[in-house]
Amino acid sequence: MTKRTSAKYKIDRRMGENIWGRAKSPVNRREYGPGQHGQRRKGKMSDFGLQLRAKQKLKGYYGDLTEKQFRRIFAEAERVKGDTGENLIGLLERRLDAVVYRAKFVATIFAARQFVNHGHVTVNGQRVNIPSYRVKEGDVIEVRDKSKQIAVVMEATQLPERDVPDYIEADHSKMTATFVRTPGLGDVPYAVQMEPHLVIEFYAQN
Repeated sequence: MTKRTSAKYKIDRRMGENIWGRAKSPVNRREYGPGQHGQRRKGKMSDFGLQLRAKQKLKGYYGDLTEKQFRRIFAEAERVKGDTGENLIGLLERRLDAVVYRAKFVATIFAARQFVNHGHVTVNGQRVNIPSYRVKEGDVIEVRDKSKQIAVVMEATQLPERDVPDYIEADHSKMTATFVRTPGLGDVPYAVQMEPHLVIEFYAQN
């Protein structure tokens, strides 16, 4: 089992939150952390601890990105004009695997990465197999014809857990999605509160 395959079962419990809002999250059964010390009473978390947790939660939400990947995206968010936190969220939401997940073509962000990796998706008619590929406003993402009847795709479009956000126009009859605009933090339907301002504080001090 790869690090990322196993991670999706552990991230929720490590964070103590159901960060994707999934019905099968282990946090729904046990709110305490994993391991023999998971049920110990937690003390007040330091500022560093809060900042680190915010970073881990955001990294985990997008498929447990590596520190190198995440730091590179953050550095770009800093360089772009405007609010760094809003820029960071916008860049993360423009990842192709994130758009495939948001469009409900697959059930999880982990499945979205694998789905793109295996060549099941096109952008503006061209096959793209790079999950970190950055879509632009107006780009049309489509599930390839031979992939439209895959069981996980059929099941994902019927999931009641989440809706397609309004910055993506999805047509599940054709299995296409148009990336309408880059969202801000308030537009993104996170199941739990994300705190990019704490991520900024973390990198400012470390």
